[in-house]
Amino acid sequence: MKNKILLLVISISTTFCLESFAQQEAQYTQYMYNTMSINPAYAGSREVLSVVGLYRTQWVGLDGAPETQTLGVHSPIGSSEKLGLGLSIVNDNIGPTHETNFDIDLSYTINTSDKGRFSFGLKGGGHLLNINYDELKRYNTDAILPTGTISEFSPNVGVGLYYRHADKWYVGLSAPNLLETEHLDEVTLSTATERIHYYLIGGYVFNLSDNLKFKPAFLGKVVEGAPLQVDVTANFLINEKLTLGVAYRWSAAISALAGFQITEGLMIGLGYDKETTELGKTKFNSGSYEIMLRFELFKKDSKIISPRFF
Repeated sequence: MKNKILLLVISISTTFCLESFAQQEAQYTQYMYNTMSINPAYAGSREVLSVVGLYRTQWVGLDGAPETQTLGVHSPIGSSEKLGLGLSIVNDNIGPTHETNFDIDLSYTINTSDKGRFSFGLKGGGHLLNINYDELKRYNTDAILPTGTISEFSPNVGVGLYYRHADKWYVGLSAPNLLETEHLDEVTLSTATERIHYYLIGGYVFNLSDNLKFKPAFLGKVVEGAPLQVDVTANFLINEKLTLGVAYRWSAAISALAGFQITEGLMIGLGYDKETTELGKTKFNSGSYEIMLRFELFKKDSKIISPRFF
């Protein structure tokens, strides 16, 4: 029974890969700490050298279920610090499918007021896709399944807009993959296309007391041929150290989040998802887990007057 469920998951994901040249882009519960992976305009916005690593394992209990590793490094550059430069790497695996996205992100920021900052961003890089159909033989020897390996490369260009107002609120709009280049699939002899994903992200910081802040956030994703995805999150920040929260992914999952600011420059975050779909009701699925680490390097002569909460 376990293998049948896994085979169904892999088959659906692989079919989607053939039709769109990639599975749906990786999803994150802690998206508010991983903004640059979807919006290049975020590069340099934290005003320090910032390094974020995130690991996600999905549908724990099913062999071959999705696993995602993400690394993002970004910083303001130049004397005016209006330019931001970043590097984003995302590795996504599910069953026989292995994908790697690597991008350089460049942003330019305009001061719209004493506290308002409006940024434009460009993303450029590439996408590697590898599908090894022979791995499916671990679960099923059906002769109608494809065999062999597909390896494809495609370039990528993306754009983004990001506005932040001091440490109070932010909103961003982006399309991290603009190219819809068609490729010839050597196994199926059919074309495969990367579809455009549109993201809308935002959040606000409410000061409930001197030691307690309420940080709601949302992320919406739209892609042609797929259902609308909406994540809504409610985080509480205690003493600017401990973060506790809950989240809901529309018609997909409920989540719990926790984070701790270990030092001024080091933060750890944890996330857990429980599927609300039929897959989440199976005894083989123990949910999805995330761990995030953020390290930031401050200049020796700098003093952060206003803490950055996003």
